[in-house]
Amino acid sequence: MFKFRTLFLSALLLIGLNTMAQDENERLVGANCTSILVGKKASTDGSVITSHTCDGRYRTWMRWEAAADHEKGEMHKVYKGTMHTEDPFDNRGPELAGEIPQVAHTYAYLNTAYPCLNEKQLAIGETTFSGPDTLVNNKGMFMIEELERVALMRCDNARDAIQLIGKLVKEYGYGDGGECITIADKNEVWQMEILGEGPDKIGGVWAAKRIPDDEVGVSANIARIGKLERKSKDFYCSDNCEAVAKKYGLWDGKGDFIFWKAFRASYGGGKNYSDREFFILSQLAPSLNLNRDMPELPFSVKPDENVDVRKVMELFRSTYEGTDMDMTRNVKMVSKKRTDDGVAEDTIISPVANPWVGSAMMNTINYLAPGTINFQRTVAVAWSSYHHIIQCRSWMPDEIGAICWMACDNPGQSPRIPIFSGSTTLPEGFDKCGQLRYRDEAWIWHYRKANKLATVQWGRCKQTLLGTANRFEQKAFDEIPAIESRAQALIADGKKKEATELLNQYTTDFAASTRQAWKEMENKFWYWFSMGF
Repeated sequence: MFKFRTLFLSALLLIGLNTMAQDENERLVGANCTSILVGKKASTDGSVITSHTCDGRYRTWMRWEAAADHEKGEMHKVYKGTMHTEDPFDNRGPELAGEIPQVAHTYAYLNTAYPCLNEKQLAIGETTFSGPDTLVNNKGMFMIEELERVALMRCDNARDAIQLIGKLVKEYGYGDGGECITIADKNEVWQMEILGEGPDKIGGVWAAKRIPDDEVGVSANIARIGKLERKSKDFYCSDNCEAVAKKYGLWDGKGDFIFWKAFRASYGGGKNYSDREFFILSQLAPSLNLNRDMPELPFSVKPDENVDVRKVMELFRSTYEGTDMDMTRNVKMVSKKRTDDGVAEDTIISPVANPWVGSAMMNTINYLAPGTINFQRTVAVAWSSYHHIIQCRSWMPDEIGAICWMACDNPGQSPRIPIFSGSTTLPEGFDKCGQLRYRDEAWIWHYRKANKLATVQWGRCKQTLLGTANRFEQKAFDEIPAIESRAQALIADGKKKEATELLNQYTTDFAASTRQAWKEMENKFWYWFSMGF
């Protein structure tokens, strides 16, 4: 037994760094990205919330694109292949898909891999649900990220954004796989699911459903919209849903047409939820006694207690710790301690156990002790590019009404940096992507190094890293009311430029403080591990 335990721990130590080198090809197909949606009467302060974890090797550079006036006859260029560029000026991958007539005025917006927020408090999250391959038409002009971009440039509310997207899909075609976008404004939040119309038709199929004001929803790579509620004021859909599903053998024409059943991804296993949807909805509404044997979960739920933005942050850190889905619970070791009576032994969770275990480590552990780790797709994942939580607030001027809480790398480890809807610039390094190569100037590497070092011995480093992340979270919540009050006063006095400068500077200073803290943690962890891992 002692020999096995020694071998077991040695293996863990030797391959611990593998958590830093997981190949994206090892990931579950269709298991990237999560979005949580909160209606204004379900939040503690009246905020409407949407969110997005951009999980995978997507670009991390981002910048504010300025509002602009356009000449009559001007065209807007639509591109494919913008998701993996290194900076705003990298033109090696994108291809021009086509052009559409430009409008007279476009709003400023936050240009992320999946564009996410504009100056009018319109916010968008995204998750992929793949859908049937038979519906994909590569000749369609629009990918999902370009639909988001045009909506943010042209719309100031969710309903207009949905109808614009539907119009663009019908006229110019949708060329992507199944996608869900979660669209919020300062009054309501919607879930919209979109697919192609098949290889012989330029167009698309889609449905959009509003989350009730007093409820919360979640999208995590599963089509979740059910019956087509065409008579409801809180529902929109294309007029071809049934016809397309019937044409491609996805619905037999009998009984009620259920959108998610007709267009579901194989990842769902025939249900409208996976572990993430189940976990998040169960956490928010335990009184419903949801269980994983249910063939279907509610589209949205009324939470047992109203949800604040910090609760959403907590959910995005989740690795199922303390549940039967916790991947670390069986990774144990014997700890010895000297006592007055001699040496006491105790079985504990190993400090090298972590919830983001790489495949080589997992396979090695399961070889030595079969069944030790059962892989789970956690909410927070180590392969995340960036993630955001956006709260929209109707009672504030648009310049400060929306706060985008932005983080990069692992959502379970990195600090969230507040960016206001009235901002015009971003901190140093945000305009550089660090996904294609190591770049010291790219903002993701300001945090990734400490994060990955901490993962090697998560049990030892967790308290330090999470304590630092929580400290900055509290710092933001303590400071922001004063910043907002000052900005609001400047706006009321007609000093919008000064208000903008204040918001830009606050985000820059906050980011610089987190960057310094993560550098100090990186140095601390290297010292801890200077004799080996």
